[in-house]
Amino acid sequence: MAQSGVHFSRRTPSDLRVNRIAAVRHHLPPPLDLTVSNPTRVDIPYPRDLLAALADPEGLVYRPHPRGLAAARRAVAQDLGRWGGAVDPERILLTASTSEAYSFLFKLLCEAGDTVLVPAPSYPLFEHLARLEGITAHPYRLDPESGWRVDLSSLEALPRARAVVVVHPNNPTGSLVCAEDREALVSRCAERGWALIADEVFLPYPLGEELLLESFVTESRVLTFTLGGLSKRLGLPQLKLAWIVTSGPAPLVGEALERLELIADSFLSVATPVQLALPSLLAGGRPVAAAIRARCQHNLSCLGEILAHHPTLSLHPPAGGWSAVLRIPSVIAEEELVVELLRRDGVGVHPGYFYDFPSEGYLVVSLLPRPDLFAEGVRRLAQRLEALL
Repeated sequence: MAQSGVHFSRRTPSDLRVNRIAAVRHHLPPPLDLTVSNPTRVDIPYPRDLLAALADPEGLVYRPHPRGLAAARRAVAQDLGRWGGAVDPERILLTASTSEAYSFLFKLLCEAGDTVLVPAPSYPLFEHLARLEGITAHPYRLDPESGWRVDLSSLEALPRARAVVVVHPNNPTGSLVCAEDREALVSRCAERGWALIADEVFLPYPLGEELLLESFVTESRVLTFTLGGLSKRLGLPQLKLAWIVTSGPAPLVGEALERLELIADSFLSVATPVQLALPSLLAGGRPVAAAIRARCQHNLSCLGEILAHHPTLSLHPPAGGWSAVLRIPSVIAEEELVVELLRRDGVGVHPGYFYDFPSEGYLVVSLLPRPDLFAEGVRRLAQRLEALL
């Protein structure tokens, strides 16, 4: 018997149909896919014994701790010490993913109907995660003319804003939060009672000459939550482990951690074997991160060399991460060009509007593909665009 009258929450979209580009890709998977973001599918070398520590027999015993096993948190603290100074393991809480970390923080900071400020352009996940928590993700602008610096005039003092998110380095622009913008953000958070959420999943991947990028983990002036995880840290998205580092004024940090612990205790989502293996994974996986970093740096250099011969395309040089943003002439709409590339050239790229770029004329490419496929895909992209001029 057919059932009728069931109500579905507005936290999920009313229209679940795939977009036009996804529909074309389904029928024409591109052999030269410049959108790939899965490091396990691009011939990055992984040590064959990297996952051996997952077989620790201690994983047969269930002794959960809502913040995560102490040894795992100590391993995270030691690893973070390479990026931003000493971190107390007691200020670290483990989650199954950075998406779950956002979910916990939105539960911690927001009532239904509240708002968090998120950068635009940026990864489109924020809107979905906020909606699933019954809150609103309100964009603030990153200015392309200044190298994607924060447009401070767009950081509105909304009456129900509770937090501001920074992505450092940003995905997909690859831009960093510079020292001046950091000071301005901290000042606004202090004035308006906002928490600061710093997503640093791409911090281990500088693309310039700097070997280390400065972290937010030691920010002490305002309540700050810094996120990272194995998905990007070691190119291991399948292991599902991430972390939140809480910093700021001591009384706020203490209360925030107590409340986060209660939230985490309601889910206990992080698997014991991956926590037990974490010290070994963080040490043994560093060659993987180095290989990913070298791949991205190589492909970025190759991109610059190809674009030198194709002036119709220009590059917004990224400082970190796995992506690059290309500026194209407004001779064809982004979506039409992306579909044309799929149908006629076997090349997959993302249109800028996927990431809320400020106008037409942007494409986003991943720096992860195998170098020969990446170079050929970029050449075909440039040739297709020139054929349209």
